[in-house]
Amino acid sequence: MQPGEQLFLYVVGFNIYALGLIYLRGWLYQVPVYRPMVLNFFLSVLPLGILLVTLVVAGLADELAGRWAGIAVAAVGLLAWLLALPNASYLITELNLNHRREDDSVPLWYDIIAVLSFAMSGVVNTVFNVLLVQIGFVVAFFGDDDDRAMEGAPAAALAILIIAAVSVGIYLGRYLRLNSWDVRSPRRMWTKVATHFDSWSAVGSFALFTAMYTIFLGLMYGLIVGPLVASITLPR
Repeated sequence: MQPGEQLFLYVVGFNIYALGLIYLRGWLYQVPVYRPMVLNFFLSVLPLGILLVTLVVAGLADELAGRWAGIAVAAVGLLAWLLALPNASYLITELNLNHRREDDSVPLWYDIIAVLSFAMSGVVNTVFNVLLVQIGFVVAFFGDDDDRAMEGAPAAALAILIIAAVSVGIYLGRYLRLNSWDVRSPRRMWTKVATHFDSWSAVGSFALFTAMYTIFLGLMYGLIVGPLVASITLPR
């Protein structure tokens, strides 16, 4: 089994475990399932779904209508993917126990591991999404016969740019309450942004938040993907 395939299985397993703990909590301790966590979980895996659909539809468009049709579909799909991707890492900001009540029958240790798994599943999903787009980028621009291109500066720069964009998206979602679909109302979105960044303190908080989350996600990407990059075989 290739390292990439092993990583995929671990990603799937981690997501199943994280979601399972949310539902198991309700069954074991006879408490209502915390629905916001379930919704945020599915928003976390949405980017991967968009990416896979884009790959299939772009391939079909390329075969049926020509290369430029495939490129157009891929461009639209990747834009939708990038807008949705912050939903994955957004789970980091849910690393709290706000859903607990004082008289909660659920042991604290259970909620700690459940919330930690929930948040880390978002990190893992983000890392895997970035890796897939990196592979697609390398194949598109360097060909499928240059496996070492995954270790090159262009692929690394792409990963850094995506992770930085994700960090910006997390901030906008957490503190401005903007969602991926708010791009449909650009005027309202711009008004929110302009109102929020009306002071240097807000700009400073944004810069610090973005830098710290970018570094964290970058380190996690290096920790998970770094050892695999040299052994990844590009799809041919």
